Amino acid sequence: MRIFWHQRDPRLVDNRGLTAAASDDTVLPVFVYDPEVLKYVGKRQRALRFRAWRRLKQAYREHGSDLVVRKGETVDVLTDLAEEYGADTIYHNRCYRPVRRNRARALADRVPTETLTDQVLVSPERLDERYPNHGQFYDDWGDQHKLPPASAPEADSLAAVSDGTTLPAPDVDVPLPEASHEAARDRLDAFLRDGIGSYDDDRDALGEDATSRMSVYLNNGLIGIREVWRAVGDRLDAATGGEHRNVEKYRYELSWREQMVHLLYHNPRLLSENYKRFERPIDWREDEAAERDLAAWKRGETGYPLVDAGMRQLDREGYMHNRTRQNVASFLAKHLLIDWREGARHFTRQLIDHDPAVNYGSWQWTASTGTDSVDVRIFDPVSQFEKYDDGGSYVREYVPELADVPTGRIAAWPTLSHGEREELAPEYHHPIVDRNEGYERAQREFEAALGKR
Repeated sequence: MRIFWHQRDPRLVDNRGLTAAASDDTVLPVFVYDPEVLKYVGKRQRALRFRAWRRLKQAYREHGSDLVVRKGETVDVLTDLAEEYGADTIYHNRCYRPVRRNRARALADRVPTETLTDQVLVSPERLDERYPNHGQFYDDWGDQHKLPPASAPEADSLAAVSDGTTLPAPDVDVPLPEASHEAARDRLDAFLRDGIGSYDDDRDALGEDATSRMSVYLNNGLIGIREVWRAVGDRLDAATGGEHRNVEKYRYELSWREQMVHLLYHNPRLLSENYKRFERPIDWREDEAAERDLAAWKRGETGYPLVDAGMRQLDREGYMHNRTRQNVASFLAKHLLIDWREGARHFTRQLIDHDPAVNYGSWQWTASTGTDSVDVRIFDPVSQFEKYDDGGSYVREYVPELADVPTGRIAAWPTLSHGEREELAPEYHHPIVDRNEGYERAQREFEAALGKR
């Protein structure tokens, strides 16, 4: 008898740890509801994951088994279950958040364990510890062998058990997608059929639904990365002309997720400390005015239409387009000069597709404290709006106060006079920071922290 400990992998298909555990012995599937671990997961995402665990429980029952659910401290619960069922080994997939790594190490001190790489295509251990930029990471990562999808376990390898434990079903203030592997696969197939062929051409158009929307499924473990990689590879083999370039770009973008996991693996303090070394600490704003600005940023009331649209999308949907994520993050860390960790924590609470490595690694990249090769990168929310929402449909969707304002005036909003703004949309907010002053202040501060002033 073996135990398979489910963590961030509520699926039977392409689950390397589960497949290995069931390869030549009976396996008991287990999920531990550990409040000390789940407190790091936002309420919205927690609700989605509980739906996923309930769906997985149903899937196991359809195979003549059940998902054994226990609440408590992970190591104690698993150790007790191993003794109760006479299990000789506990299998699990490697996780990279420090709190989960600590649990895994403590468990290995108590009982025999087997750990497999499942969350990424290439184990971070197979790569160098540091890379100067993403291009060099990609070249090394791209040369590594990628495993095919793991097969689902045979029904007769699953323990014939029954577990009556119920999982919480918390209320949530945003719509949640169906939390199942089937839903994830349906979304992937739809994207491969209708979207990936023009992905690179259209992905940054904020008014279009041109991205894959696979992050919520990948980051919650509802589909395996090898299954996605295989399906995209098959689509690439069949593509010609411009479609081939578009499909190849999507496959390249998956490597960013891999690099963020690699960063967290080799830098466990990525969630709390700057990755980049500075000559002196960045002098983040921490006064009452900064607190007011942070609150306005969270509400989507900064007076910068693109920033406000992104933050309101986050509040309404628990999701935000990646282009807008970069803009709202840059605005907070640069124009407002507020510590990037404030924004990363807010994203953790709000996003349903949150992944600690991707979220904190991306925030650091945008805040110029991470792996970006540019010393100080500052996104201009005015020119970004003009380039990526040129018709204004994205902003109008989430900022209805500007519904009747001409697109050109929306773009110029932060630069208009107070009187012009009052005449155009008196219910919308005035800018909380001057566009040029915010830019120049950030440039001065970051250059000084880097020792270049």
